[in-house]
Amino acid sequence: MFKFRSQNVQNTEQTVDKKALLFGLMFVFLCGIGFGIITPVVPFLVQPYTSNPGDQAIAVTLLTSVYAVCVFFAAPGLGALSDRYGRRPVLLVCLLGSAIGYLVFGIGGALWVLFAGRIIEGIAGGSISTIFAYFADITPPEQRTKYFGWVSAASGVGFVIGPTLGGLLAKFGYSVPMYFGAIITLLNVVYGFFFMPESLDKNNRLKEIAFVRLNPFTQLVNVLSMKNLKRLFVSAFLLWIPNGSLQAVLSQFTIDTFSWEPAQIGLVFSIMGFQDIISQGLIMPKLLIKLSDKQIAILGMVSEIIGYSLIAASALFSFYPLFIAGMFIFGFGDSLIGPSFNGMASKSVDSSEQGRIQGGSQSIQALARIIGPIIGGQIYVSLGHAAPAFMGMILIAVAIPVLYKGTQKSIHNLQNKP
Repeated sequence: MFKFRSQNVQNTEQTVDKKALLFGLMFVFLCGIGFGIITPVVPFLVQPYTSNPGDQAIAVTLLTSVYAVCVFFAAPGLGALSDRYGRRPVLLVCLLGSAIGYLVFGIGGALWVLFAGRIIEGIAGGSISTIFAYFADITPPEQRTKYFGWVSAASGVGFVIGPTLGGLLAKFGYSVPMYFGAIITLLNVVYGFFFMPESLDKNNRLKEIAFVRLNPFTQLVNVLSMKNLKRLFVSAFLLWIPNGSLQAVLSQFTIDTFSWEPAQIGLVFSIMGFQDIISQGLIMPKLLIKLSDKQIAILGMVSEIIGYSLIAASALFSFYPLFIAGMFIFGFGDSLIGPSFNGMASKSVDSSEQGRIQGGSQSIQALARIIGPIIGGQIYVSLGHAAPAFMGMILIAVAIPVLYKGTQKSIHNLQNKP
């Protein structure tokens, strides 16, 4: 198994601050609503500025990629800043930035304005590393995977409500969900300002930030140099490429294949959040008793392969029940992978390095989500609607042995260690 660095005795006896936990869960819940509410309408906002469905699909995927580019460059710096100055100020400033990004995107008026809105959102979205570091601060290492599961569940509830609400609000105008997302995010800023406790003790903060820690490429090299985590991050990179592709083309896929409207698209996106609720509330606690984090991750990856195969079949036969079944199975797998991966990553470092490891992790994920939508959009247009799903099946089939063999090698090294 992966070898995790243990923390001090005091930390192993750590109890969870319920006030901090409540804020953290409320934070991700409202973020889930804010992000999910805009997903069903993005293709419709792009449509006035494109001349054909192919250009529209490319524009939608590029908007996803530019968001990921900004997360890639922002996440390490924001993680480092949170290690130095605390999680609270970083999270509040980033929430404010997200609200501005939603507002700009909703105002629109030209394609470049939409990209400007996504750039602002992406820079603020780099705070994802900080919120995971926040949860790592307030939870004991041995229970961290469980609480990361709660994070996924809270985000899932928000993502169930968000897309459905976005699809319904689109009846009053395609920009209305963006404005509502901005309002929800601003309410989160107000809530956090008055009720968010700081999670990182001053004694555990960095004394200074080296410039090298702000470089996302340096962070990539650093996290990939960790022997016990290298295979984990490589397999996750292979996993996230098709995941990013799917999320980028999904709305356009349903429009082109099934001629769906925003309300129907919103319900489909809600499936993902619904799976998080079911998995984290009922399934994950039982799996944690019987399986390791790595085994749960592999189970999730196999589920995603099955989900991708059904999504591909739905495109080939233009049969939407296959698509819905595929989304349920894919969503189940995705809900397992997130908590198990974050649990493995966070247990590898001590409290002063949580921002760094989560920042590096999110940079790898963002890099995959830059590449995934670009590739996905191109093969979607040139090879057909099923092509991104076939790509997912292939890359995850490669990722599973990468993770498994890396784990087996770690076990062998531990057994032979004098």
